[in-house]
Amino acid sequence: MDFEKLVRTRQSTRKFEDKPVSRGHLGKCLEAARLAPSACNAQPWKYIIADEPELVKKLASLTYNTVVKFNKFTDNAAAFAVVVMEPGTFASHAGSFFTNLDYALIDMGISVENFCLQATELGIGTCILGWSRHKEIKKLLEIPKNKRIGVMIAIGYEKDYKLRSKSRKTLEEMSSFNKY
Repeated sequence: MDFEKLVRTRQSTRKFEDKPVSRGHLGKCLEAARLAPSACNAQPWKYIIADEPELVKKLASLTYNTVVKFNKFTDNAAAFAVVVMEPGTFASHAGSFFTNLDYALIDMGISVENFCLQATELGIGTCILGWSRHKEIKKLLEIPKNKRIGVMIAIGYEKDYKLRSKSRKTLEEMSSFNKY
């Protein structure tokens, strides 16, 4: 797919078909995530793919509660990618300290977007989730207590796919040349 078409096609999917995603396709998404650049080549992430139906149901239930209901759509996801923050290198930590930028979070964002763009190219929908019950997810997936979950990605084939229009700032609002 042409790159511009790919970025225009990628959208957050909130209605999934009742259809599993093949491990082959999930592997391609992981490979795209793996190839993402990172500060000092630290690669500070680990992806846990949950595709076992019972585990997926349990994870979905941990992305919402009685107060926070906006992630309830995850009940229909076919799989999840849980992205765990891993330690960077000494150089990437030093860079983060001196620039006051969290390179690990930036790097994870780049990797997650590679994952999602590859999924889109394969006809798979994704939704990046910022809110979930991390403590319970860590226990369920046996993630060590000293690790931190960055984000989760709900994965599946979009039901009744329709490309939505994107509401974005104009180029003039979000960019300039040579000065602010």
